[in-house]
Amino acid sequence: MDDAQRREERKRSILAENEFSLTNERFLVPEMLFHPADLGMNEAGLAECIIRSVDACHPYLHPVLFESIVLSGGSTLFPRFAERLPILGVWRGGSLLASSPDFEAMCVTKAEYEEYGSTRCRKRFFH
Repeated sequence: MDDAQRREERKRSILAENEFSLTNERFLVPEMLFHPADLGMNEAGLAECIIRSVDACHPYLHPVLFESIVLSGGSTLFPRFAERLPILGVWRGGSLLASSPDFEAMCVTKAEYEEYGSTRCRKRFFH
């Protein structure tokens, strides 16, 4: 056996040593993200953390913040990951905002935006 073959054999044995079989862990890890209390952890789940973070901001920003959520990373590939985030705040917030009597006053029309650009939005929403 030459040197290259020995290195290859060593690589294979190292990989074999680091292999293990997953059983319940395949299901527990995603559940831990959504419902850590089910596993005995006194922590908020992912959806609750997102909602708490958005709720900590000014209510006028809630719709924008909920619309700006981007899912990225390997964990988002778990089956039904996006569907399990019960973030209905966008719909509820948009519905409440649209039915508010002050809704028209809060809007920036297309004509205003075309005339003043993002400056109009900053003045309207952040001052």
